Amino acid sequence: MPTSRFDFPGHDGTLLAARLDLPEGPRLATALFAHCFTCGKDIAAARRISQRLAAMGIAVLRFDFTGLGHSGGEFANTTFSSNVADLVCAAERLTLDGHAPSLLIGHSLGGAAMLKAAADIPSARAVVTIAAPFDPGHATHNFGDALDTIRRDGAAEVSLAGRPFTIRRAFVDDIEAARLGPAIRQLHKALLILHAPRDDTVGIDNAAQIFNAARHPKSFVTLDDTDHLVSRPEDAEYAAEVIAAWVTRYVELNPPAPPPGAPEGVVRVSEADPDGFMQDINSGPYHHVIADEPESYGGTNQGMSPYGFLSAALGACTSMTIRMYARRKGWPLDHVQVDVCHDKVHAQDAGDTGEVKVDRFVRRIRLDGPLDDDQRSKLHGIADKCPVHKSLERAARIETELV
Repeated sequence: MPTSRFDFPGHDGTLLAARLDLPEGPRLATALFAHCFTCGKDIAAARRISQRLAAMGIAVLRFDFTGLGHSGGEFANTTFSSNVADLVCAAERLTLDGHAPSLLIGHSLGGAAMLKAAADIPSARAVVTIAAPFDPGHATHNFGDALDTIRRDGAAEVSLAGRPFTIRRAFVDDIEAARLGPAIRQLHKALLILHAPRDDTVGIDNAAQIFNAARHPKSFVTLDDTDHLVSRPEDAEYAAEVIAAWVTRYVELNPPAPPPGAPEGVVRVSEADPDGFMQDINSGPYHHVIADEPESYGGTNQGMSPYGFLSAALGACTSMTIRMYARRKGWPLDHVQVDVCHDKVHAQDAGDTGEVKVDRFVRRIRLDGPLDDDQRSKLHGIADKCPVHKSLERAARIETELV
């Protein structure tokens, strides 16, 4: 999917590295994403959730906080308050570009920072937190025995996720003084809280405290056995789908009219996971589905296989054709059900055995209603008149252009 990379000045003028994930089609809204403590904009959860939302028409800006990733500055000189200020700067940059963020998303400590920053981002209509702490001072639990050294000597080196970071007393004092309760109560924006009951880094009680402090509209969705970093692709996919479905209630996502001369009937397929086979499928600005392969073939089983979609096309067209004919005749057809099975194994299609292979679709049609035998027989025959049936039976011509 399209990506724009740029730098923008943070709270102290330091250039921060940003990445804007853009939709393939119309841009329906813009979101700002805040990553977790000492992570970065390219952490798996941020990348996957941003890409999934972009596939649904929501552009997502993610950036490295001061001193992290590709951003300038010294991490040792940052505080919780400076991270909040960086988020406000990011929102201002989006606003200057004409795409003020309407959705704010924060993961872990980034969620706490987003709750604090929300009051200074007037364009935002909705806020999402993922595994966020109610008390930002919770982050000091990661410092272990070094916390006493930081307080005594003013600074200490701490190992976080296997990497060394210098933590100063100013950071500890600032984060322990931060209070989210008032900010949450005065949020004046819709709030979605995503949290896993088994999160052993930020306990589920934090979600309860955030929820209790917030005023309606507010929602809580459990992430079941998701880990704190939302590292599994299927968990990030679920979180993104929940966010996309929820936000439509609070953020206007009406797509713009297509440009003059835009071709109709274009189905765009874009790779969603370069490490697997998952694909985003967009049919115009309104319809989005996911294709994938089963786990046995190296996929993650997040969507139907290509042959599954082919079978679905045959089944849907068959049902529509039967319904259209029965409606025109005024026959008492109550319901149509079409089961389609395709019996060629995926892996066989990739091999070259020199044998002629035939795709076999078995179609079982169920017609409910007080139909007589002649009507049932006629509708059975009409199934073969469905356009997709005809397309599959005769040879097709496929023209390919490299752009």
